[in-house]
Amino acid sequence: MEWFLSLSPVQQALAGTCFTWFMTALGAGLVFFFKSINRKVMDGMLGSAAGVMIAASFWSLLAPAIQMVEEAGGIPWVPALLGFLSGGAFLWGVDKVLPHLHPGFPTSEAEGVKTSWQRSVLLVMAITLHNIPEGLAVGVAFGAAAAGHPSASLGAAIALAIGIGIQNFPEGAAVSVPLRREGMSRTKSFMYGQFSGMVEPIAGVCGALAVVVMQPILPYALSFAAGAMIYVVAEELIPESQAEKHSDIATIGVMIGFSIMMTLDVALG
Repeated sequence: MEWFLSLSPVQQALAGTCFTWFMTALGAGLVFFFKSINRKVMDGMLGSAAGVMIAASFWSLLAPAIQMVEEAGGIPWVPALLGFLSGGAFLWGVDKVLPHLHPGFPTSEAEGVKTSWQRSVLLVMAITLHNIPEGLAVGVAFGAAAAGHPSASLGAAIALAIGIGIQNFPEGAAVSVPLRREGMSRTKSFMYGQFSGMVEPIAGVCGALAVVVMQPILPYALSFAAGAMIYVVAEELIPESQAEKHSDIATIGVMIGFSIMMTLDVALG
């Protein structure tokens, strides 16, 4: 643990997001053991991923942002509101532009600009879209901890990285297993699945650098990451988890994921 504490905020963000990338790869590794995953199990895992992201958006991002502004004597809801809506608007824009395809849908229903990309690439891009705000959130959290604000501790940033890592596990499987089921080799399916998490270290380093260099934007950056994550939850994770009508299993997953992330943040933060 001492070696981690000796790292700079950017290095800590890189280490934290490399862990979340590793968890994506671990989930993608299920393809070496299973050609398919029971849909109820997958819906439960996707629901738990949504629950983790909802809890992280408040306890790890929005609450510290609001408290920072209160401590500075500002209007606490203004940065939270502007940042949150900006994060959602950013993901909405990326969602409309970036070509991607959600697992289980025909290629004709790919979203974003029209492209000749292969189905496998479109599936990877869908999960990559999820991972951008996750990596950004972890990076911003480590940058906030370095700023010395009481409301943003290193323990909270570590808890966020652990929570995001846990929910990345089913996301890796959500890419690799469908590709294997469609006839792709196990190794190639795994490589595509873990590749979707590669964007997290990049986004994490960018987030940490931004708040370290420009500390006044910190409350906005935290809220921006929260808005982007909630957009992903509402637009992608929850609808996907309930697409097969296993709404009770998906909802239980949300409750469990929320509870895990809430416990991590309160215990470590």
